[in-house]
Amino acid sequence: MSAEKMETNVSNGSGPGYEKEESDLSPEDLSEMLAAGTKEVHEKAENTQFVKDFLRGRIRKELFKLGAVALYHTYTAMEEEIERNKDHPQFAPLYFPAELHRHEALARDLEYFYGPDWKSQITCSQATQHYVDRIHQVGQEDPVLLVAHAYTRYMGDLSGGQVLRKVAQRALKLPPTGEGLEFYQFDAIHSAKAFKQLYRSRMNELDLDLETKKKLVEEAVKAFHFNMEVFEELEEIGKTIQEDVLDAGMSVHGETGGDISKCPYYAAKMAASGGTAYFGQLFMAALRHPTGQVLFATWFAALAGLAAWYLM
Repeated sequence: MSAEKMETNVSNGSGPGYEKEESDLSPEDLSEMLAAGTKEVHEKAENTQFVKDFLRGRIRKELFKLGAVALYHTYTAMEEEIERNKDHPQFAPLYFPAELHRHEALARDLEYFYGPDWKSQITCSQATQHYVDRIHQVGQEDPVLLVAHAYTRYMGDLSGGQVLRKVAQRALKLPPTGEGLEFYQFDAIHSAKAFKQLYRSRMNELDLDLETKKKLVEEAVKAFHFNMEVFEELEEIGKTIQEDVLDAGMSVHGETGGDISKCPYYAAKMAASGGTAYFGQLFMAALRHPTGQVLFATWFAALAGLAAWYLM
């Protein structure tokens, strides 16, 4: 079977995976270095006030829309630089525009929320602009660092999967045809797990020395911080918005009878660290709480990118 045919099968979820068995992974594999090197900043990111407020079910529709705007500017910048560097030997193996690129889907989501003249209604916020500037800088000055940004974003989006899309649709009462949530739909990928295996394998096989891998870990840490800045900015904006708050009364552990293990976020965190039984708790809790559905579907779904090291 040709390499092209095998790659197609992996993308479609019908063929063998390329990822090493977990026992064969080396501490010097890039994916392993990223997981270890970003663990601390990941914990900080998941404890930002913006994320905590989402977890309490305090969701403003306007913030949901602004989160999509921030994502649009971020992905537009990243995909511009990916196109610029698609033939770079240290990035080319990770070039999957049909499968992964998100900016066009986000444009359609923004048109749904803001109308045909959506471009005239949105602006790039200060925190998002910092993120965008860094992406352009690495794309033009040190393209190998795009690997850290692409891996963080895309693998997290795939880890969000169709569950996030469906619960967001239900919570926001969006059309069943998917308008407003195209960001979460990867039509060209039929098996997220198989595709992530292919992507991680390609990444681990890049011809990189140890120093370059360390630089990529540092860049991934920066990506976490850029995302945290966006979360903090959205939190501040939220303080000035008096519009509707979709609050299903999802207190931190208010309906769990004091049992933290029943908290959806606790379940998600435990599942990410290897407690597979908690995936069922996460899903069922999300279905019981419409606001919890939204929080997993907006920028927190993008935060899956920050947690991708643990979910894959």
